[in-house]
Amino acid sequence: MKPSFDDLALFIQIARRRSLAAAADYLQLPPATVTRRLKRLEAALGYQLVRRSARHFSLTNEGEVCYEHYAGLLDELEQTGARLSRDSQEMSGLLKVSAPTNLATGPLSPMWTAFMRRYPQVRLELMLSNRTEDMLEKRIDIALRIGPQADSGLYQKRLGWVATRLVAAPEYLQRAGRPERLELLQHHQTLMFKQFSPWRLNNADTGKQVDVHLTPAALVDDLALVLQFACDGLGVALLPMNEIQQPLLSGQLQLVLPEWFGPQRDIFAVWPDGKLLSARARCLRDFMQEYIGREPGLQGAVAE
Repeated sequence: MKPSFDDLALFIQIARRRSLAAAADYLQLPPATVTRRLKRLEAALGYQLVRRSARHFSLTNEGEVCYEHYAGLLDELEQTGARLSRDSQEMSGLLKVSAPTNLATGPLSPMWTAFMRRYPQVRLELMLSNRTEDMLEKRIDIALRIGPQADSGLYQKRLGWVATRLVAAPEYLQRAGRPERLELLQHHQTLMFKQFSPWRLNNADTGKQVDVHLTPAALVDDLALVLQFACDGLGVALLPMNEIQQPLLSGQLQLVLPEWFGPQRDIFAVWPDGKLLSARARCLRDFMQEYIGREPGLQGAVAE
């Protein structure tokens, strides 16, 4: 049996106060509990720590060695714990956040500014990447992610979702014609984001779901580049609304086969399982939920 940290801490208090009764009073424990736990510690260590009688208290030689060895370590652990507890409650200090580049620098770019203005004492370290970062390895406090979260070692909170729609530039549609039926896409140039291949499309009117297998003119693992190709008139693309909302409003892009839509892309705040969120991380999580909740395009809305 291994000695427990709590029992060692209790022994340190007994040794400092030279009395089981005084230690019981300080720790607000019943004297019988203190006696029982001391005996349990001695049994775990295999030697007696305290010589005790009705009138006399002293540490054994082993007790003196144990006290000298553990007292400083326990003090350091308690001080570190107190410091971490204070840090977790303070709205100041470093906050490491991971987020997808396209989303963070696009529709959410004003959100970071608003958060920093409201909480100027928080030092925000933003790690932007379209790759999924290892949160424990990179010591990330909280992350913003899109799509299914298969990692069971993460807590997650859904903040919103983004629709995906088929689009093309007016010049492409004028040149190649506008497809009026889904099967006519095979006669068109298509631009594919690798994570969406093949296209899984759903009909808003009938509920029918179809996997569309096409040979794309370009297969790309970066959404921004697929968007650029679509705006340049190179073909039909399936893209999320957060990428295409402004091009649709400005006329750079138009919806194609508007009755069909692609997979829903959920937006999550995630943090490591077992990690207590600091006040800073909790605040950002709630701030993101409030901000994203006010954005129609991040709650499934579609610009026509």
